[in-house]
Amino acid sequence: MSLPPPTPRNRAVVTGASSGIGAALAEQLAARGYSLVLVARRQDRLRELATRLSTTHRVEAEAYPCDLGDRDARAKLAGELAARDIAVLCNNAGFATYGLLSTLDPKRERSQVELDVVAVHELTLAVLPGMLARKAGAILITGSTAGNQPGPNNTTYAASKAFANTFAESLRAELAGTGVSCTLLAPGPVQTEFTRVAEVPAVDRLVPGALWVSAETVARQAVAGLAEDRRRVVPGLFAKVQTLGGLYSPRWISAALLRAVYRRVT
Repeated sequence: MSLPPPTPRNRAVVTGASSGIGAALAEQLAARGYSLVLVARRQDRLRELATRLSTTHRVEAEAYPCDLGDRDARAKLAGELAARDIAVLCNNAGFATYGLLSTLDPKRERSQVELDVVAVHELTLAVLPGMLARKAGAILITGSTAGNQPGPNNTTYAASKAFANTFAESLRAELAGTGVSCTLLAPGPVQTEFTRVAEVPAVDRLVPGALWVSAETVARQAVAGLAEDRRRVVPGLFAKVQTLGGLYSPRWISAALLRAVYRRVT
């Protein structure tokens, strides 16, 4: 089905909402009349966004500061969401690391898996029973074109997005006929703070500027895809080419090519 209609009681949840795609998703949903639960670590940015969206779109916007990489904090959030009427869940929070896996900080790699994989899984499990009981709900999972092929020197991120991509499309097929939908958002290069958080700003130079898409474009297409009950949303020409290459070229070729590319910036 399409997006459930917004009501005074239900909410759209957006994780990673303090910047980039998450903030843009929140804007798109608020413009459609959804009241929001905005989740991220940065309290000041969340509160600023919540205030602006409430004022501009006349919706309720709750700022919920939470480190989704922390198991206890995540469990608390999941428990609260399970008890609420959640119409839309945007599992968007995530980060990447670059470099030889053997040289990277094991704690940070573990945190990446907790955020990019475990949090997606747990929050989906938290809201899904309620959605099924109401026979209405929409789940958006932010995967990546990186999840379509091996990613040497970007190993944990590529693996985590392979999980997100497959999880989203598997869940979608499982939910057929229930009134609940799941859409995969699989962008390529997007103009956000992503590479700064990854601490590898040189990644920005790998792709010509004209091939990057804005967070606003990604969010607009993602929410339209949810409304149209689309299986997968791939914003931008470059991302579409990446997707075709990742899905249909021999994986050893993709692995060798990406290994050569990422070695230049790590």
